[in-house]
Amino acid sequence: MKKTLLIYLLILAGLGSIKSQNPWVIEADKIDPANYYGISVSNGMIGVVSSPEPLKVKEVILAGVYDYYGRGRTSNFLPNFNLLDLNLSIGWENVNGSNISNFKQRLDMKTGMFTASFDFKDIASVEYSYYALRHLPYNVMMDVKVTSLKDTHLVVENVLKTPSALRDNQLYYNEINPSHAYLPLLTSIAKSPSGKITIAATNTFLFNEEHSKEPRVLHEIRDNDSHLMKFVKEVKANKPYSFTLVGTLISSEHINDPYNQAERLAIYAGLQGHDDLLARHCAEWEKLWKSDIIIEGDDQAQQDIHNMMYHLYSFTRAGSGFSLSPMGLSGLGYNGHVFWDTEMFMFLPLLVLQPEMAKELIEYRFNRLDAAKRNALSYGYKGAMYPWESASSGEEETPVWALSGTYEHHITGDVAFAAWHYYLATQDKTWLREKGWAILKNTADFWVSRVSRKGAKYEIKNVVCADEWAENVDNNAYTNAIAKLNLLYAYECAKVLDLPQQNEWLDIASNLVFSTMENGVTREHDTYTGQNIKQADVNLLAYPLKVIADKDQIRRDLKYYEAKVPEKDTPAMTQAIFSLLYSRLGDADSANKWFNDSYKPNLLPPFRVMAETKGGTNPYFITGAGGVLQTVIMGFGGIDILPDGKIVQQKTAMPSHWKKLVISNIGKEKKTFVISK
Repeated sequence: MKKTLLIYLLILAGLGSIKSQNPWVIEADKIDPANYYGISVSNGMIGVVSSPEPLKVKEVILAGVYDYYGRGRTSNFLPNFNLLDLNLSIGWENVNGSNISNFKQRLDMKTGMFTASFDFKDIASVEYSYYALRHLPYNVMMDVKVTSLKDTHLVVENVLKTPSALRDNQLYYNEINPSHAYLPLLTSIAKSPSGKITIAATNTFLFNEEHSKEPRVLHEIRDNDSHLMKFVKEVKANKPYSFTLVGTLISSEHINDPYNQAERLAIYAGLQGHDDLLARHCAEWEKLWKSDIIIEGDDQAQQDIHNMMYHLYSFTRAGSGFSLSPMGLSGLGYNGHVFWDTEMFMFLPLLVLQPEMAKELIEYRFNRLDAAKRNALSYGYKGAMYPWESASSGEEETPVWALSGTYEHHITGDVAFAAWHYYLATQDKTWLREKGWAILKNTADFWVSRVSRKGAKYEIKNVVCADEWAENVDNNAYTNAIAKLNLLYAYECAKVLDLPQQNEWLDIASNLVFSTMENGVTREHDTYTGQNIKQADVNLLAYPLKVIADKDQIRRDLKYYEAKVPEKDTPAMTQAIFSLLYSRLGDADSANKWFNDSYKPNLLPPFRVMAETKGGTNPYFITGAGGVLQTVIMGFGGIDILPDGKIVQQKTAMPSHWKKLVISNIGKEKKTFVISK
């Protein structure tokens, strides 16, 4: 047995004794289908969501594939081929949820491996694991091991069913059978609802038997929208039998010829062999986890933070050309669209932990700059106006009934914020000259055309606030602050690149309207009189914008607005900002209170997946996870990116029961920061 396979078996053997607070493994030993929220195994391109049914997955998400489906006139992530749909019969009886016992599932976040096991009556035990292969963006793999207590037969079927969202499906079966290998290829091809996108899926079995002694695979078409490949295997008592399924999913959004490439990639993976695929997959995850967060003194918080990092890492892929949706690759939530969530909540943790991944998020915006320019033109503005909801084209994808699509303009400044901070953290002047400058200049030009002059002051009228319950108001604090920074960043960028500087940018930035109420609290907008708010707005001026630096003002704004956020039905990242700010103010108790409130009431069984709101059911909310990670890194850890690009550590406060916090491999210099009691 090869060394990699031995390591793999040892990992699996040891998982059964791991407690729920293990820093890397989350176990579910009571699977309740009626109260089950699946966890995603993803590689930044394909997301596989777990199911409470044995040998099934709930759904498969493919990044970058949008079309008009289910929502009408705006594009959506599409339901996709379920590559890992297995039917198993043992002794000619089908295995299902009603005839199994001891069903357990577990996720190993360190290796991106989902594993499950169960007993089938008193006849056999079954264990299976699956992965979204980290080194192969369009491939997934499932391992299955069956141990029977008596001689019997196994029947294994892999089914490819075309989702109802897709059309014009075509079903193919082929066998690649050179002298040294045997690869059955089960392939389905279909069109997106509009017909503009072709999606292809190919599966193959990998067997451990010597070539020519492996089971022969049969092909069956039982319905117009599905087909399957299957094999029958006679097994001996107490002799485990194992096989592997490798799947490929790709579309014409990724490559011009998805049909042939799907089969090529299945063949490539099949001939690499199981051990090599697993070893390279694990090696890629090992590289990612060099950037880690270690908490001493709170085992559950440690596991939860790894859970958040795992999802942030698994939903993102350097070189993919795609950005992040609020739900990542965990499902069809928010239709896979890209919002301000990406730049303001997910981007900064990635920037310090995984700069190459963070770069992908801002590259996505650069590649859609022309669409943003056309959007500005259509509203009578100059420069570039980024859409509130973005998908493939970079044009506005918000439904017309949602006013955020036409009025929530702070998104343009949010994109500029990410672009400038990418430069600060990396000091990549070549990128700044070739791409960053175009984003910063065009977004600054937008604000020049967007403001209204009032004497010596400038106003931004008629916007939807970051607090989205406030619509069509004037001088929103957050919008004005992000516009101010956008203009200053563009001015500074011109200086760095030795380009002509526009004094108009400085004039507007210095004279934008901000106001306070009678109690000294920063006013959210001109007509704000104490209403409840949906999410943090004014408090974001202290962090991450740092427009407000006075600690007394920060504390005053915090005390006021934290009481204006309802207990339920508001997004999770608000409480994370409260926690971070209290940490920076040195208030460990308040920081800990809001840290716990920022995610624990949002966790769903059995894998502690994070919903958007308390009591919500739409996991996984990677926006909220990004906010909490900022709390730990930039709050408790005190990590800050200075205007000169240096990453330093400020003095802050962390929860009193935490003994040590270690944040490793940070930034381009790969620094490690240690915070101890």
